[in-house]
Amino acid sequence: MMPPRPEPVQVIKERREKALARLVEGVPYIKHLGIRFERRGDELTAILPYADRLIGNPHLPALHGGAIGAFLEIASLIELNWGMVWQMMEDGGPGAEAIEAGRFPPMPKTIDFTVDYLRSGLPRDAYARARVNRSGRRYASVHVEAWQDNRARLFAQATGHFLMPQKDD
Repeated sequence: MMPPRPEPVQVIKERREKALARLVEGVPYIKHLGIRFERRGDELTAILPYADRLIGNPHLPALHGGAIGAFLEIASLIELNWGMVWQMMEDGGPGAEAIEAGRFPPMPKTIDFTVDYLRSGLPRDAYARARVNRSGRRYASVHVEAWQDNRARLFAQATGHFLMPQKDD
């Protein structure tokens, strides 16, 4: 008997894009800020499109520190949650079926989050990538960096610690 044929790669990509979109849509504050995510393989880039309402100091003008901090925290949380979702989809079975049905694992809870404002955020689009330094059953540590025009010229970075959702036993 022949093993089943693997799914076409495009079907897998579409399933992942749909899952990411549903995950992000489940958080109203992400929509409020206008943040979106681009996926390349398992790597996510958060994008904060420029909007006048994000300006904190109109004399410079510079992005508001609260908007920058929220952007970095959201990038971190989605990176952590996406890691769990990705694994559930890869493993198949009931976890993958839950994701298909729109049932995602709960978001991690922020324990602490420290932002380093390295320079003023200019009135233009911003980008961020989070890297999970440690992720265990109970706790995760994440570092996130934000830039605008040049990836090597960060305007903010942050480190956060998160309480991971407990799996139902």
